[in-house]
Amino acid sequence: MNNIPSLDTVAIDYQQQRFPYQPCAEQTRPGHAPIHPVVVVGAGPVGLVTAIDLARQGIKVVLVDDDNTLSTGSRAICFAQRTLDIFDRLGCGQRMVDKGVGWNRGKVFLRDQPVYEFDLLPERGHARPAFINLQQYYVEGYLLEQAQALPDIDIRWSSKVSAIEHHADHETLTVDSPEGSYRLKARYVVAADGARSPLRRMMGLESVGHTFRDRFLIADVRMDAPFPAERWFWFDPPFHPNQSVLLHRQPDEVWRIDFQLGWDADPVLEKTPEKVIPRVRALLGPEVQFSLEWVSVYTFACVRMARFRHGRVLFVGDAAHCVSPFGARGANSGIQDAENLAWKLACVLQGQAPESLLDSYADEREFAADENLLNSTRSTDFITPKSGVSRRFRDAVLDLAREHDFARRLVNSGRLSLPATLHASPLNTSDHASFSAGMQPGAACCDAPLGGTNATDSNDGRDWLLRHLGDSFVLMIFAPAASLAPSQLQELAGMTQARLPLRLLFVSATPATLSDCQILEGMGAPATQVHDIEGLAARRYDMPAHASAPGCYLIRPDQHVCARWRDIDVLVILQALWRATGHAGSGDAIAVKDAA
Repeated sequence: MNNIPSLDTVAIDYQQQRFPYQPCAEQTRPGHAPIHPVVVVGAGPVGLVTAIDLARQGIKVVLVDDDNTLSTGSRAICFAQRTLDIFDRLGCGQRMVDKGVGWNRGKVFLRDQPVYEFDLLPERGHARPAFINLQQYYVEGYLLEQAQALPDIDIRWSSKVSAIEHHADHETLTVDSPEGSYRLKARYVVAADGARSPLRRMMGLESVGHTFRDRFLIADVRMDAPFPAERWFWFDPPFHPNQSVLLHRQPDEVWRIDFQLGWDADPVLEKTPEKVIPRVRALLGPEVQFSLEWVSVYTFACVRMARFRHGRVLFVGDAAHCVSPFGARGANSGIQDAENLAWKLACVLQGQAPESLLDSYADEREFAADENLLNSTRSTDFITPKSGVSRRFRDAVLDLAREHDFARRLVNSGRLSLPATLHASPLNTSDHASFSAGMQPGAACCDAPLGGTNATDSNDGRDWLLRHLGDSFVLMIFAPAASLAPSQLQELAGMTQARLPLRLLFVSATPATLSDCQILEGMGAPATQVHDIEGLAARRYDMPAHASAPGCYLIRPDQHVCARWRDIDVLVILQALWRATGHAGSGDAIAVKDAA
């Protein structure tokens, strides 16, 4: 997993770090004006993930940020299992999990009584919890250290983009720095510059949607409290009547409390200790000692741009879409934007795909944004009812939810983030055999425990399926290598030498035999065999453990399924790979063979 050595043995205050400005080549070498492959604007979590992912795939990146600090305060804290899988692939997942507070369970309260509990990860056999809570400054700090270890990333602090010019084959940015302005050229620009996106404004674009007339107070509170690592949500509690309250545990004995305030609250006054401390005291009781770490008041909106791609400029994260904070959909969806875009940019820049592949970034992530916006809006409407009728409905649902499962499905205290299944992606190849719905084309891959000698750095020493998928296309074959005919193995090995890179992953119900190992070694191809030690991989991917014919899955570099079959047909697989890299249609047999 290429995790960098832990730096946590030395306490680092990421909120106080300052990064010096360093003059760049465009300033120190007169006439030096190269066209960089990619410039990423914004060094928050989404911009850092984009840069790291591109650099891991061999793309040189310039990362510019108008500040010279990381974030302060907790801000985004809930990072979902899918995001943790992405962090694992980028090499810093274990560090996030070790520092973060993992949780799967939550409780919902009405007034001072519990309504019900829920478990977001009821089945075993996953490397990561449903969520971790981790302050955004830790996430940014760990990502930054990962980026600093990659030679293909040029990080430029205190560098504010003030203008953009469009050209036929590149973009030119005007960058204002402490040592004057300079022009920065790029074949592609990734706008990860936040909800107020200066790049979006410079291009005359806007995000549209719904702004909510409500305010919430965030209080980061340091205390030694007996509360478990769960998500607790109160509707109309006696300590904060007629409003809602959310409680999360974070690392370092810091707790995040969100208090609904209402639209008429004074945002300046509500941040003062004189207003915050009594609210926290009412929740915790007089005996609990605490101190305030950070306080903020926020409003929120559910908005997005009409299109996320504008020629050579691609918008990601909050620059492209914003949701309410209920459901942890903001940072998680932005990081998934970054992963979706990075492999496509790499394929285009390396000549493995047409530029039209980038349109699929917009198609897929706009679909995902709409799903997030719908869920986020419904959560907000349930949490903050706008009429007496809607409030009575909400309270009736909560009363019924104490005893009835059907009502619990109607309770919406923030439907928590799940990865979008990209059903209609133009990169998918439709099923031609009967499968269960779970790992359908467009779905994010599910994990499963593995045995054998490939143990990674998970806490229990087990190996895991997702960690064998990596950064490239993978053909996952549910059979031991020795069970395939030599001619079939030869064809598969030939596929891995094609212009479109592909790795082979054999998933076997039994440990690898000497014959399997000899075959893998003799294939002359990037191929691995793993042991499905509990049979969970086969079950989750709807593959019989001992099938008479091997089935297989084609997996994208962002670990989404793009095709699956109950047999192995090399030409059909190549056609699906051709489609998955953005070539028109699936291509005919001649075109596919030429590509190989």
